Amino acid sequence: MNDITKSFYGVTVLKNVSLTVEKGEIHALIGENGAGKSTLMNILGGVHEKDSGKVVFDEEELKNLTPKMAQNMGIEFVHQELNLFNDLKVYENIFLTKEIQNKFKRLEKSKMIDACKALFKELNIHIEPTAVVSDIDTSSKQLVEIAKALHNNAKLIIMDEPTTTLNNKEIDILFGIMKSLKQKGTSFIYISHKMPEIFNICDKYTVLRNGEWVATGHVSDTHAEEITRLMVGENFQNKEYYAENKFNEIILDVKNLTGSGFTDISFSLKKGEVIAFTGLKGSGGSEILESIFGHTQIQSGQMNMRGKEIVKTSIKKAMTSGIALVPRNRKENGIISSMSLLDNMMISKYNLSNRKQHINSQKEKKNYEAMKEVLDIKANNHLEAITFLSGGNQQKVIIARWLSTDAEIYIFDNPTQGIDVGAKAEIYKVITELARQGKSIIINTLEIPEIQKIADRCFVLYHGRIIKELKRKEISEEQVMLYATNAV
Repeated sequence: MNDITKSFYGVTVLKNVSLTVEKGEIHALIGENGAGKSTLMNILGGVHEKDSGKVVFDEEELKNLTPKMAQNMGIEFVHQELNLFNDLKVYENIFLTKEIQNKFKRLEKSKMIDACKALFKELNIHIEPTAVVSDIDTSSKQLVEIAKALHNNAKLIIMDEPTTTLNNKEIDILFGIMKSLKQKGTSFIYISHKMPEIFNICDKYTVLRNGEWVATGHVSDTHAEEITRLMVGENFQNKEYYAENKFNEIILDVKNLTGSGFTDISFSLKKGEVIAFTGLKGSGGSEILESIFGHTQIQSGQMNMRGKEIVKTSIKKAMTSGIALVPRNRKENGIISSMSLLDNMMISKYNLSNRKQHINSQKEKKNYEAMKEVLDIKANNHLEAITFLSGGNQQKVIIARWLSTDAEIYIFDNPTQGIDVGAKAEIYKVITELARQGKSIIINTLEIPEIQKIADRCFVLYHGRIIKELKRKEISEEQVMLYATNAV
């Protein structure tokens, strides 16, 4: 890709960007959310038409490219935000538009199922081909996405944060598959914000910043701090965000809470305090937060907010009580793709309003602009669809949605999933500022450095139970993993 330029609504989002990937190479494409990575890849995938520049693939210049043409050329996407059909079976997703048919044009279902089983066996993936996609968990869906791309015999596979929902064993399987395909000549463009992954699996890197090319080089010739500096212009890694909690009033008191995925959970949350839940993937953190927010029903136990028991929890009751939830998996649980940025941002506020039938457009636009500035949301027009934004900027819109409700308790479930270090820093600042104002924060995250930056206390989960409470000075990777794996 040579000197690629692209503008939307008169705003230049890519300016003379070049990217070269060789056969049998794993090339990291790195940059902050909004740096232009997705736009560049969408041009390569035929989703967007470039304004100028040249794309050459397998010694052939690609003109008037469409997604179907790109796929036929051997270019495949594995998206961070899943693009499977939930109401179809696994094998039907794998063979979509490439179905096996007999001479009468009837589907050969058994042949497709057998081929799917053989593919999964080769990839060491344990998923039933006849399962309906909506019935499998998120990490399994991600593996199906990967298997689908590999099934199409791609020459170049674009992977956008493919490990976000995978555990360590699944990541090892994925990297083994990639290394094997690399030896056979398959190329990869690997988009990730996880530095250990980049240095583990990638051969070369290209950094974009603000829609422009910044640097290209061999991964073996650089280090994480240098790449971070290239991405954001400064290093956020060791920046201090934490401010000690100065409040003593208990806002939320949870006693012996039991529900789907967790058992006998007890803790208290003070005004202005930041507490964190962590553990291995699937240890119950998300389920606890969703029950507090009323998304799932509590089987037993008690929740008191400011000394008053919350009975028969529901999302509406949680919201009116002053509880807000920034959910995990923003595409499935957060963004409303058919709505504008402004409506996505303000919908929770609308829901809580006593004058639901009357919306002051000018006032809401001012609120939008204020939130956009606070969270540094990179967007052009408040009326454009939220799907036009990068994943990180979509996440900021979801956070702004709940900030606009002025809640007392903010629950963040994996809030920096798939977000670069610069955007993470902005979210940490927001959380710290909320705590300083006396708001109370609960965060669920698997990233220990994140907890160390912002939390007063940390609860380590194992199989849905709190196995250890760690005070701030006790929080470390070693201590958390010791209890998260029940090694004590």
